[in-house]
Amino acid sequence: MSLLRIGHSPDADDAFMFYAFAKEKVTIDGYEIQQVLEDIQSLNERALQGELEVTAISAGAYPILADSYRIMACGASIGRSYGPILLSTKHDDLSQLAGKRIAVPGEHTTAYLLLRIFMPVPFEAVIVDFDSVGEAVKSGDVDAGLIIHEGQLTWSSEGFNNLLDLGEEWGKSSGLPIPLGLDVLHRRLGDAAHEQITVSFRASVKYAIDHEDEAIDYALPFGRGIDADTCRRFVRMYVNQDTLHMGSEGKDALELLYRRAYDKGLISRLPPLDIIGL
Repeated sequence: MSLLRIGHSPDADDAFMFYAFAKEKVTIDGYEIQQVLEDIQSLNERALQGELEVTAISAGAYPILADSYRIMACGASIGRSYGPILLSTKHDDLSQLAGKRIAVPGEHTTAYLLLRIFMPVPFEAVIVDFDSVGEAVKSGDVDAGLIIHEGQLTWSSEGFNNLLDLGEEWGKSSGLPIPLGLDVLHRRLGDAAHEQITVSFRASVKYAIDHEDEAIDYALPFGRGIDADTCRRFVRMYVNQDTLHMGSEGKDALELLYRRAYDKGLISRLPPLDIIGL
């Protein structure tokens, strides 16, 4: 059997999607699956080296990965009027952040790309691990921080001010869902394998949705201390019908994201959208 390394983040929504693979409820004929758990910026960097056959990446990283990887129509993390949030403890207005230090969860993350698209004032980006952003803000090391993952649900109870909800801003300005994460296949696998893996990947997501309670039990330890109800709420935000198939709206949203980034000079080209199973 060939080894198939699948990279995903160690968070609850990704773990939920991979539950069926982890417990061998779904398999891929001819392949031994090895899960590689790393934060999304690390996965973006590994994808730049072409290391993993299958991996989650930031949608914001795809323009520099399009020559090496193809997008699967399933597995995407898509928000509908929710997404990364810019938080602070000592500021309550975006104008106060001009020239200030803002913690972001990785150079190639979609969150950072969206912040540069929507931020009305210049700022200094400080790259930190995604799960250290909140502490960097609380300690005063930075003036604000861009929160992703479960922090989108828990920030209000932790004393933060919400300065910019990028999911809301994107939704109001575009009328489209916000594409945050993608699952991609390396081109070296070939077209036949791409189709086979995509079918199995979708089956894994569907199995988790259809067996939600047991998949939530598996995903909960990846939630960094959140309770089961919060975990379920978070998982449902990012593992849903959009995850099973991004559809034409998902493709349109990706095209608009890259167009806006290109028009602002944040990416050097508009990547071709080579989507398997669309």
